[in-house]
Amino acid sequence: MKKSIGKTWYLFPICALMALLFMVSCKSKNEEKPKEEVSAVEVADTLTKFTYQDISGIGIDSLYNRRDNSDIIKVGDIYYVWYSRMDSPITPGYWATIWYATSKDEGHTWEEQGMALGLGEEGEFDSHSVFTPNILAHKGKYYLYYTGVKPTPGNTKKEFENNSTNDFTAIGLAVADSPEGPFVRIENNPILEVSQVPEDFDSYRIDDASLLVKDEKIWLYYKGRSFIHGKEGPRLTKMGVAMADQPEGPYKKHPEPLIDRGHEVLIWNQNAGIASLASLSKSIHWAKDGMNFSPTEENLTNIPMAPGLYRPHLEDGNTSNKIPGWGISMKGKKGVVYLVRFEMN
Repeated sequence: MKKSIGKTWYLFPICALMALLFMVSCKSKNEEKPKEEVSAVEVADTLTKFTYQDISGIGIDSLYNRRDNSDIIKVGDIYYVWYSRMDSPITPGYWATIWYATSKDEGHTWEEQGMALGLGEEGEFDSHSVFTPNILAHKGKYYLYYTGVKPTPGNTKKEFENNSTNDFTAIGLAVADSPEGPFVRIENNPILEVSQVPEDFDSYRIDDASLLVKDEKIWLYYKGRSFIHGKEGPRLTKMGVAMADQPEGPYKKHPEPLIDRGHEVLIWNQNAGIASLASLSKSIHWAKDGMNFSPTEENLTNIPMAPGLYRPHLEDGNTSNKIPGWGISMKGKKGVVYLVRFEMN
């Protein structure tokens, strides 16, 4: 009897140790598998996806083509958007004036209100076309930034050739006391011009202003094309930034581009930094300081063309740093370009 008891006493710690090791092993395996699954779910949830809805009022139209809209702001209970409008069948924005529309249902239905800005006077930088507008509400004023171009220098018919040698563009500014205008050009137009150094990234075209108030300065993000790239310029567009103490300028450019292959400029506040959708590379970049961008998402699909977001932080006094995730962008086919609503998660 004592021998049996002794044997049982001797085996107990061994059995206990084996059971403990088995439990630890199972626990470890059970913990590792959910961890992998959760990580995969988290990654999947962060991938940006885009969906689209047709809109009324400024959608497909037999008389006019619309494109290159601004970001959207809300004043009272009304949403406002500005855009380039051309007579059909003209589709490029180099033959446009700037119009605006309003919505009361978060951009599903719109009512075109009228022209916001016409052509500049003969001989001015914006006497042939005004296009790609954007908006900033700041200290009781509404600032309408836009791109301007004049007829090709030397063209005997005073026509615009859209060439790659001397059809330079510039960014201008008009100001109003109301989002409905009237918008009046400031005296020191244009506020931003192409670089005089041919090798610079913005020495031929400068376009697509996108605004931000940060560190008590006005940040003006824009796209640039280099003179040395000639006809290849559009696919080599890069994003830059210029800063000023007030919306009217003067603006000082950051000397180097921030994002390669940017084309249309879309930026917004995100995670205490600045995010940007780079259309040519189909990627989203992010920078804590708004300057040193790195890609966070790449190889995106179905991305919007020339998009503008509803950005509450563009509204006067609105301190929101989040975006609701909807906006207006353009779609097109042969002879027809028009505006649609999009959402991004």
